[in-house]
Amino acid sequence: MNHAIGRDATPFWVRFLDDGLQILERTGERWLAAELYRLKGQLLLRHGHTEAAEELYRTALSIAEDQEAKLWELRAAASLARLRRDQGRYAEARNLLAPIYGWFTEGFDTQDLKEAKTLLNELTG
Repeated sequence: MNHAIGRDATPFWVRFLDDGLQILERTGERWLAAELYRLKGQLLLRHGHTEAAEELYRTALSIAEDQEAKLWELRAAASLARLRRDQGRYAEARNLLAPIYGWFTEGFDTQDLKEAKTLLNELTG
C-alpha cells in the first residue's frame, strides 16, 4: 500500500482506511486502529491537511498508548515528531519521540527503530 499512497490515489485510500476504521468500530477489534489512523494522517498530510494529520497522529498515539502497543506507539510518535520537525518545533519533536524510542531494548536493526534513531539524531544534531 505504501507505494500506492505515493500516487494520486488519495481519495481511494482515504475511503479504504475509513472503511477499515468503520469495521474496527463495528466489530470492536481495535488492534490495528492506531496504524490505520496514522496512515490516514500521512495521506492527508501529503495533501497539505496539517491540522487533520496532527489530530489523526494524536489519535493513533493515544490508542497505541492505551493498548500498550509499542510498535504502533513508535510509528505514531515518529510521524508526529516529523510533523513537529517540519514546523521547526525540534525540542517538542525530540521530547515526544525519545522516551518511546528509549523503551526498546532490542530490535534496533528493524526499519522502524532505524528511522526513529535517524530522526532523533536529526533533532539532536
